[in-house]
Amino acid sequence: MFKLSLPWPLLGAFAGIVVSVLGAYCGWFMFPNMVHKKVEESVIITDGSEQYKRFIQLPQPLTFKVYIFNVTNPMRVQQGATPIVREVGPYVYKQYRRKRVKHFSRDGSKITFTQDQLYVFDEEASAPYKESDHIVALNMHMNAFLQVFEREITDILQGFANRLNHRLNRTPGVRVLKRLMDRIRGKRKSVLQIGENDPGLAILLVHLNANIKAIFNDPKSMFVHTTVKEYLFDGVRFCINPQGLAKAICNQIKDGGSKTIRELKDGSLAFSFFNHKNGTGREVYEVHTGKDDPMRVLEIQKLDDNHHLQVWLNATESETSTCNQINGTDASSYPPFRQRGDSMYIFSSDICRSVQLFYQKEIQYKGIPGYRYSIGENFINDIGPEHDNECFCVDKLTNVIKRKNGCLYAGAMDLTNCLDAPVILTLPHMLGASNEYTKTIKGLKPDAKIHQTFVDVQHLTGTPLQGGKRVQFNMFLKSINRISITENLTTSLMPAIWVEEGIQLNDEMVAFFKKRLINTLKTLDIIHWAALFGGFGVAAICLIYYVVQRRKPVVIDAPLK
Repeated sequence: MFKLSLPWPLLGAFAGIVVSVLGAYCGWFMFPNMVHKKVEESVIITDGSEQYKRFIQLPQPLTFKVYIFNVTNPMRVQQGATPIVREVGPYVYKQYRRKRVKHFSRDGSKITFTQDQLYVFDEEASAPYKESDHIVALNMHMNAFLQVFEREITDILQGFANRLNHRLNRTPGVRVLKRLMDRIRGKRKSVLQIGENDPGLAILLVHLNANIKAIFNDPKSMFVHTTVKEYLFDGVRFCINPQGLAKAICNQIKDGGSKTIRELKDGSLAFSFFNHKNGTGREVYEVHTGKDDPMRVLEIQKLDDNHHLQVWLNATESETSTCNQINGTDASSYPPFRQRGDSMYIFSSDICRSVQLFYQKEIQYKGIPGYRYSIGENFINDIGPEHDNECFCVDKLTNVIKRKNGCLYAGAMDLTNCLDAPVILTLPHMLGASNEYTKTIKGLKPDAKIHQTFVDVQHLTGTPLQGGKRVQFNMFLKSINRISITENLTTSLMPAIWVEEGIQLNDEMVAFFKKRLINTLKTLDIIHWAALFGGFGVAAICLIYYVVQRRKPVVIDAPLK
């Protein structure tokens, strides 16, 4: 019987080559496919899965930091001086999020929910700052009222005209006021336009001007002396026991439905930046579960049953503008399998718009590899017809610093349509904003390293490792005709606060993440390279040994004589 016999070095070399080929196949094909499949399974949201539990409640709270611009020369500003501000903070809060699921779609590809939020002050992280700290900050609610009054006096008058009829009988000049209201019904002019030509309105303005004291607690300037806790959450009280016309105006403010103003038990009103966010969420989201398309997981499909916003301008009634499009996730997580050089979107309901994030570089966060993304110059620097997004130019602010076409200068965005208040969005410390705005304020210290929005993402799973959304809220300060408290003001873009909403994966989550993914990837990587180079090494050694043995001279022992 014929039997093939190979020297053991050749058999060893053959085995080494087989192991090396298997290592290459596993490392470059089989293992990546296994990991890809496991990641797909882990990110898809299905009822009862681990991802579903993480979706319902984030495994760790987000970090919410607030920086307040304390005004150091409020009375000089009242006389026309340039405002000087000093940043105080951060005041750090733990932001807990929990979703209330309404239902899945029939095919399981969509999930609809609302989201509750809870803010808890972090004394340790905030030290030495405390919520009881006293501040002098922009009186947002009074400034907003005065500017809205200036812009839409007709709407204000029509809103409470009926309520005034039975109260104005005891008010001096009532017949003049009533005749004036009858004349201006249906008209839409600014205070400045009407005020110059209508002496009747001038009388009305005198009465409204006198009632500002009753409405806003006898203010001495456009700035409020309060505490951090009141300014942010508890509320700065106003409309305390108003009478006559003041009471009618307070009722109109209450009925206006502003998110930042609420009625207290004693009937007074209170303004706060974030109290409306602290509790049960009202916005209804529909997001993709990732089923059949993991690259779309958590992508927002609808907000309040609409595929698009109805906030910004549209070119036509049937065509949705780019400004009203809802793109991306809510920034709590991102789609998996990120690639170098790509971009992605987040949507923020706080500013009513989608924001594009661009790839920057590879990073390491506590031993976890990922990619860094940040906003581009197109965020609020490139707004206007020349950038095909003039839909953001709502042009509802009168007598402010803006371009001739109604758009604001670079680095500022008008949120009037979004917040129902004349609020201006910039980056913190007006980073990158036009000199037309930065020269109107003293004390700003823009720094891209600490004021730019960025996020570090684990590229395989889309898990955020660290980062933060950073934005600043401002208002124009300006003189308003016949309103005495504003008469000497120099027009400026006045900062109120800037916030950072972000995350830093804590040690517990880092350990969990490493155990579930990074250590597995490292083990597979070791197997891959050990098999590839180990097999190649064994094959090489065996072949070298075989060749050396073949070249050795054959020694023949001569027989003894």
